[in-house]
Amino acid sequence: MYQDDYKKWLDADLLDCDLKTELLNIAGDDEAIKERFAVSLQFGTAGLRGTLGAGTNRMNIWVVRQATQGIANWVKTQGGTQTVAISYDSRLKGSTFAKDAAGVLAANGIKVRIYDELMPVPALSFATRYYNCNAGIMVTASHNPAKYNGYKAYGPDGCQMTDDAAAIVYDEILKTDVLTGAKYMSFAEGVEKGLIRFVGDDCKEALYEAIEARQVRPGLAKDAGLKLVYSPLNGTGLVPVTRILKDLGITDVTIVPEQEYPNGYFTTCPYPNPEIFEALKKGLELAKEVGADLMLATDPDADRVGIAMKCPDGSYELVSGNEMGVLLLDYICAGRIEKGTMPKNPVAVKSIVSTPLADKVAEHYGVELRHTLTGFKWIGDQIAQLEAAGEVDRFIFGFEESYGYLAGPYVRDKDAVIGSMLICEMAAYYRSIGSSIKQRLEEIYTEYGRYLNKVDSFEFGGLSGMEKMAGIMKGLRTNPPAEFGGRKVIKVTDYTKPEETGLPSANVLIYDLEDGATVVVRPSGTEPKIKAYYTTLGKSLEEAQAEKDELAASLKPIFS
Repeated sequence: MYQDDYKKWLDADLLDCDLKTELLNIAGDDEAIKERFAVSLQFGTAGLRGTLGAGTNRMNIWVVRQATQGIANWVKTQGGTQTVAISYDSRLKGSTFAKDAAGVLAANGIKVRIYDELMPVPALSFATRYYNCNAGIMVTASHNPAKYNGYKAYGPDGCQMTDDAAAIVYDEILKTDVLTGAKYMSFAEGVEKGLIRFVGDDCKEALYEAIEARQVRPGLAKDAGLKLVYSPLNGTGLVPVTRILKDLGITDVTIVPEQEYPNGYFTTCPYPNPEIFEALKKGLELAKEVGADLMLATDPDADRVGIAMKCPDGSYELVSGNEMGVLLLDYICAGRIEKGTMPKNPVAVKSIVSTPLADKVAEHYGVELRHTLTGFKWIGDQIAQLEAAGEVDRFIFGFEESYGYLAGPYVRDKDAVIGSMLICEMAAYYRSIGSSIKQRLEEIYTEYGRYLNKVDSFEFGGLSGMEKMAGIMKGLRTNPPAEFGGRKVIKVTDYTKPEETGLPSANVLIYDLEDGATVVVRPSGTEPKIKAYYTTLGKSLEEAQAEKDELAASLKPIFS
């Protein structure tokens, strides 16, 4: 079967010499053909993501057109404006895929609003809401290596598509022949017919206004003398982040030169992920050189931001996503109470794998902290519920441990632009009172306890990878571990049982241990990885780290 599909692609006019060359190069290589054609990239709530190349199991214009036809079929049943917003980041072929998607939608009589330059996830979410669109498409593979690209689908609320809608779209995709099934007109024809239009300056400015309206202490940053190094990691963050910083009055900003402009090859950091030290290395070197107070880096689609803070001895310390989530929650709560801008019955939201330290901070300030499944769409869903009840102003902050933050309901996905703004404002504030982010973090630990949160990832490559992951999860359920690292498991929460958790079904297991530590096991929804999340609490960092190491050692054989 896969050999038949290979021949079909080989005989077709693929419009892309790269694809034809790749197919010719694998002639007679059964394994290479099988890997590209034995399965198709599956469309789910995270959309599509895969390696660039030829075949149904790769990202290329044909797979993009097929997916877009599926979205078009769904949009046509939805009434409304019959409009879809599109954006793309700096990934290889990003602009091509975005314009091809626009061409498919236009050929189906659906109007398109597309950005005239690469713009991040929050900009796509905002445009989807601003133009009252039926859907949004973001061409990105987030923080994956350069050989990947992907395609995220959004619903009318600017949140990633719901499971129900994604299932309908996937059914429509399956009915669409990948090479011949999608309707298509050229981008130029779509523009000429008035079906494809660029996102207007009014929409772009409205986004900046919405972000800047969420300042906690407006005007404070311009007099603080904050010295900053920033890296957009060759992605979409450069324009929006520097614009926001300039509006805030933060002018001493040095951009990492090798990572300033869009470059889908990500030559200075093979994994452009602000969670990973290698991605921040150039920025850290520059921060030391110029003596910056803070080093910031946003990922290619600028929905996540990582930082390094300057310590009293002049060294730089990376701040984890959990630590920054807690710092921002603490800063927003204290600042809004001080300024009299805290809403009545405030609500913050975090994912179930994020630190319980946030619960302690929220409780201190009288904030309701809601827990959701992993994936920012679930935080978006909480905002939607508040909006439906006419109480959207109660939402003050949402975060995930993987460096995703949002303050305000203007978009429904994580936003590194507002994250960058609030981190810089927070740093400026602490500097203005003779303190620092580092000092405040230590104060939080002194007040609530020395929590340590760490994540280990285990990769399972190849076609059998997903199968192996499924086997591991099945094994954990059929033979539940009684202990980890000599610590008894006192409770297991299985999130495939909504009747017990009160949340939608998810492939997640949480183990509560007798000493208060927790272990969470979760397969990634977008990559062939299983993640293990550890939370330990010690009298010191060393004690918490020692327990984490013992827990990790006991889990390692399960994932081998």
